[in-house]
Order: sequence, then structure tokens, then C-alpha cells
Amino acid sequence: MAFAGTNISLYQPDITHKLTEYIDHLKQSIAARGKRIRRFTERSTRFNQNRLFQSDQKRLYKSLERPEVCGTGPVPNQANTVAFWRGLWSEPVNHSEGPWTEVVASQCARITPMDPVIHNAG
Repeated sequence: MAFAGTNISLYQPDITHKLTEYIDHLKQSIAARGKRIRRFTERSTRFNQNRLFQSDQKRLYKSLERPEVCGTGPVPNQANTVAFWRGLWSEPVNHSEGPWTEVVASQCARITPMDPVIHNAG
């Protein structure tokens, strides 16, 4: 026996074929176990989040925040930020509405308003 527990010896004529099959079997087994672990982890996470939602919603939402996604980059320069927003908001903007707005306004003018709804207390 060359490989313990595999029934494969180096003296068999089709050793490479059997080794390839055995390696494929191991890869599939590892992939299946990985998927099982992933499903268990996702199910466990959902279960814990549902339980936390029922008991302490504030703690759940805090746990859902991802500090590694937001705010991990370099802090922006305050002067550059102020200059950017000041330049954006201080310049006057002349919006040119297209002809489509006139079409929509004329179509809306033809709509009869709905009668007011009167609630009877009773």
C-alpha cells in the first residue's frame, strides 16, 4: 500500500487515473463541506439577527453598521471640503427646463381635481 486507506498502490497500471479520481473526490468533498459550513453560518447569522431584532433592535442595528466600509479612508481636508461646498452652493444656476415640462403642465391642467373627502364621525 502506497497510500494508507486509499486502496491505491504505486504498482497498479492505471495509478494516475485513480489518483486523479481520488483528488477530484477530495475536492468535491471539500467543496461540499465548505458549502455546508457557509449555509450553517448564514442560517446561524439570520437566527441570531432575528432573535436580536425581537429582543433589542438598537443593538441589532448597531451590529449591522459596517465601520470597515464607512469612514476608513483618509480624513478629508476641512479647507478643501469647505471650498468645494462653498463653490457649489454660492454660484447662481440658471436651469433651462426643456419643452417636456410644458407638455406635462398642459396635460396636468386638463385633469379635474378630486372632490374633497368628507369623513363622517360615527
